[in-house]
Amino acid sequence: MSRSFFNPYTHGFFRCATASPVVTLAAPMANLLTQLDIIKKCHAENVGVVVFPELSLTGYSLQDLFQQQCLLDESKKALIAMTEASAGLNPVIITGLPLQTDGKLFNCAAVIHNGRLLGVVPKTWLPNHREFYEKRQFSSGLELRNTEIQIGNIVAPAGTSLIFKCKEFPHAAIAVEICEDLWAPVPPSTFAAFAGATLICNLSASNIVIGKADYRRLLVKSTSGRNLCGYLYTSAGQGESTTDLAWDGHAIIAENGTILAETDRFSATGSICIRDLDLEKLILERMRLNTFGDCANLFASQISAFRTVEFSLSVTDSNTPLMREIPQFPYVPQNIGEREERCNEALNIQVQGLSSRLTSSGLSRLVLGISGGLDSTLALIVACKAMEKNKMSRKNIIACTMPGFATSSETRTNAIELMKALKVDDREIDIRPSCTQMLKDLNHPFASGQKCYDVTFENVQAGERTSHLFRLANMCGGMVVGTGDLSELALGWCTYGVGDHMSHYNVNASIPKTLVRYLIASVADTEEFGEKASAVLKKILSTEISPELVPGDAVNGPSQVTEHFTGPYELQDFNLYYLTRFGFKPSKVAYLSWCTWCNSQTKYTFTDIKHWLEVFIKKFYGQSQFKRSCVPDSPKVGSGGALSPRGDWRAPSDVAATLWLNELKQNTPEE
Repeated sequence: MSRSFFNPYTHGFFRCATASPVVTLAAPMANLLTQLDIIKKCHAENVGVVVFPELSLTGYSLQDLFQQQCLLDESKKALIAMTEASAGLNPVIITGLPLQTDGKLFNCAAVIHNGRLLGVVPKTWLPNHREFYEKRQFSSGLELRNTEIQIGNIVAPAGTSLIFKCKEFPHAAIAVEICEDLWAPVPPSTFAAFAGATLICNLSASNIVIGKADYRRLLVKSTSGRNLCGYLYTSAGQGESTTDLAWDGHAIIAENGTILAETDRFSATGSICIRDLDLEKLILERMRLNTFGDCANLFASQISAFRTVEFSLSVTDSNTPLMREIPQFPYVPQNIGEREERCNEALNIQVQGLSSRLTSSGLSRLVLGISGGLDSTLALIVACKAMEKNKMSRKNIIACTMPGFATSSETRTNAIELMKALKVDDREIDIRPSCTQMLKDLNHPFASGQKCYDVTFENVQAGERTSHLFRLANMCGGMVVGTGDLSELALGWCTYGVGDHMSHYNVNASIPKTLVRYLIASVADTEEFGEKASAVLKKILSTEISPELVPGDAVNGPSQVTEHFTGPYELQDFNLYYLTRFGFKPSKVAYLSWCTWCNSQTKYTFTDIKHWLEVFIKKFYGQSQFKRSCVPDSPKVGSGGALSPRGDWRAPSDVAATLWLNELKQNTPEE
């Protein structure tokens, strides 16, 4: 296999580190040595940028000692030594120190790489309240007059409007702000993001008081989300003066509103945190969200002040494991508490949509086909909850099971037991006579006794079921509730027009199959419909997914297994999420899938992953858009997207999948 394919940098990731070392007060050379040890470890880990705390070469809590010339001279010596020592080391180094220029003293971040001082960024907003008195020692970066600073024989760009851009990885554009800058109503990072920075680095020396850690997390999350950026925050810890304050060494790595990692606080030995940030994804997000670009245009004059400093990064081309968690189930939170909250929210959205549609239509009856499978079970649960919300009897729900030529005794029993347990108007219609008649009318081989189980044979059954439901709705003045889910819609796994593709209103159309299971399980666990209903729900959850349209030899189980045709839904939902939500290239999706599924307990090989991704691409891009172009109304549930042509997904029906298939083939290795 190609080595470069399995390197995170190949797929738009950028490895970042936040470090909070033990500091020695007023000892720049000692702190330099401590930081160099960390930098060398980062180099060995293929890190692209490492961020140290505010004033970390001297210590932050020196107060009036910052105005001692011997300390300032020693700080410059340490900076020159670090610049020289960085030669041959991979990471961009961002460290903090006091620097004199223009007859003033500035609290600065020095940006260093491979023997070169790339630039110096002074702190903009100086806190001068409560325990902070920074204006006593420092001047704001807004007072810096010169655009360059000289330190010994080194001359480097200086200012609050610098962006450090990587030549080899142009999606990596780094900007710096310092501590209080983040707390300001209009942080410098906002304008830096508008100017193209995808990664904001914050050198902080925030002391700790009760509740402050949570507030930091909130600020970092919201700033990274609003600015569609990566955010590296690192704060001072062990070694700072505790005369009046305490320090926890808190470091946070965030990306677009999500905290990817943070260090253990109050470490006695210092801490370091490394993660891969998907900076390519951030650029794609900015491209989609026009509000970001509109705001940038509004502040064009501020953006024009930014200067770009380029640097070259040479990362090791090796099979470095991705330092970032990629969930196997992107639609389903891994954390149990978050998952329960997500399930409750999803059900409430589905129920609100159906409840509102009932009210606006003036109807009081709902009609559903119940197969004993997952999707129709979820739809029936939603229907029951909607009736309760509208203060109507569940007997207003006509739930109908419709056995065909291949219906198993297991699913039929589950369907009947579920309808009775939920106390709806339960009915059964045998569709075999009407299907047989249609097959006779078509002169189909099955009508003359042949075992011809082709697409016509399958779709006659699907069409008859839907036809019966619509006519039943006509008779009772009701509304047909659709049951098909997002995964089926993506793969085109539904019978078009008069089949299960159509309904009056579909409550499941933006629920992926992997989430359907958890939604049903959450209802079963609460036993809100009683013990009997929960017991049936758990049996349904253990039933293999099947369309049950082709007869076979199985006595109780299905003769068809859906995932033999569509591929494993857990893989296909993964593909769906990253291809539609972010527009990633198929090769990147294959890499992400490899990262999450191919581990020490490998469930799928890379060959499996590529095969089923090819199947998804063919079905999604080349074969099934015409079905999505005319889907019934349905509420959007998740931020992961929906496929309604009136909402998240609008595409022509006659595009070939060739482009995506070629990209996958050309940019992925053979196993």
